[in-house]
Amino acid sequence: YRPGFWNDKEFRVVDTGGIVFQVDADDDVFLPQIREQALVALAESRAAILVVDGQAGPTSLDEELAVFLRKQKVPVFLAVNKCESFRQGELLASAFWALGLGTPWPVSGIHGSGLAELLEEIIPHLNFDEAERAVRVHCRVAIVGRPNVGKSSLLNRLTGQNRAIVSEVAGTTRDSIDSSVTFDEKRYAFVDTAGIRRKARVKMMEEKLMVNRAIKAIRRAQVVLLLIDALEGVTDQDMQLGELIRDAGAACVVVVNKWDLVDEERSDKLYRQSRDYLAQNLPTVAWAETLFISAKTGFNANRIYKSVDDVLLQHERRISTALLNQVLQDAVDWQKPPSSNGGKQGKIYYCTQVGRRPPAVAIFVNDPTLFPQSYKRYLEGRFRDALGFKGTPLRLIFRGKTVVVKGTGVPWAD
Repeated sequence: YRPGFWNDKEFRVVDTGGIVFQVDADDDVFLPQIREQALVALAESRAAILVVDGQAGPTSLDEELAVFLRKQKVPVFLAVNKCESFRQGELLASAFWALGLGTPWPVSGIHGSGLAELLEEIIPHLNFDEAERAVRVHCRVAIVGRPNVGKSSLLNRLTGQNRAIVSEVAGTTRDSIDSSVTFDEKRYAFVDTAGIRRKARVKMMEEKLMVNRAIKAIRRAQVVLLLIDALEGVTDQDMQLGELIRDAGAACVVVVNKWDLVDEERSDKLYRQSRDYLAQNLPTVAWAETLFISAKTGFNANRIYKSVDDVLLQHERRISTALLNQVLQDAVDWQKPPSSNGGKQGKIYYCTQVGRRPPAVAIFVNDPTLFPQSYKRYLEGRFRDALGFKGTPLRLIFRGKTVVVKGTGVPWAD
C-alpha cells in the first residue's frame, strides 16, 4: 500500500502478489494466500490495473486473469509493461487486444513512459469526492516484533480480513502493510511491519530494506504495538526494539501474544508474574501499557483499541505549569539534588511543559552537569507516580541558568 498522485489528485496504490489460479501440491505454499490477499485488495479498489509482459506476449495465465477481471465490478485497465520503445511499444501492445479488456496501454515501469496517458484514463473513474469526505485517521499504529511472533495474524484479526500472509516461515512479511480499520466510529491506520532480526543475522540486501522500512514505520507511528511471544519471553532483540520505540518518541503497548498456549490452571499466576517480568526485562519501555492476547483465537484482541486510545491520550497530554511545579517541589523536598565532588550543590528553579507527542518537560537548573542519570530517573518516576503518563515516553530536558554576557547582550547558558 503506497500513496500516489497525479496532478492535484491523491490516491493509494496496492501492489499485489502474482495471482495463480491453478495450484499444484508441489507449488509455492504462499500462492493461495497471495491470491486471497489480492482479492481483498481488489474488493476495496475503485479501479484495477492488469499488468502484462509486452516482451513475452499474451500467455494462458493472462487470459485466465482477463476472464476473471471481466467479471468484477470495478473498471479494469490493461498496462503492457516493458514497452520502452515508442514504435515497438504500440506494436507489442496491440497483441493484447485479444484479452477483451479494452485498450492495451504500452508503458515502461522502469522509465515511466506511457504512465501519464494511463493515469489520465484512470483518474475519471476514481470517486475523489467520496474519498475527501472520508473520516480522518484517529491514530496511526505500527505493529512490530521479532519474526514469526504473530504480527500478521494480529493485523488479520483486527481487520477481519486476510490482508497479510500468515505462515510458520519466519520473514513471510516483506514490506510494511497499511490497513485502515474503523472501530467505535474512529479510524485506525495499522501498519504490519517485517520482523526485525539482529543486525548480525541481517545479511541479504532485501532483508535490510525490510528492516529499514519497519524502523521508518515506528518513527511515523503515534502508537507502537510491540509484540512479545508468550512462550519465548523477552529477548535481546525485543529490548532493542524497545529502545527504537523510546528514541522515536512513540507511545507503546506491549502486547504478549499466544496467550492461548499458556497453561490455563497457571494463567492467573503467570499473568501477575509476567507483568513484573516485563517491567524488569524491558526497562526501556517499562512505562508501556501491557496487554495479554491471542491473535489466533481473538482473546482480548479488541481491547487493543482501548489500550491504543488510552496511551494516545497520555501521549498528547498537556499539564499546567503550576501542577508540574507542585510535583517537582514535592520531589525535591523528598530527595535533594546531589552535589559535585567539589561541593557544588545542584539547584532546581522551576519547570514547564515544552512539548507533546511525547510530553517534554524543561527543568531549569543552575548546572545540568550536576544531575546524574539516577536523579533524572528519580524525577521521572515522581512525575509518573503523580501524573500518570502511562504508555508514553516522558522527556525531561535540563536547562542551565541563562545569563547575558556583559557588553554583548548575547544570552549564554551558565
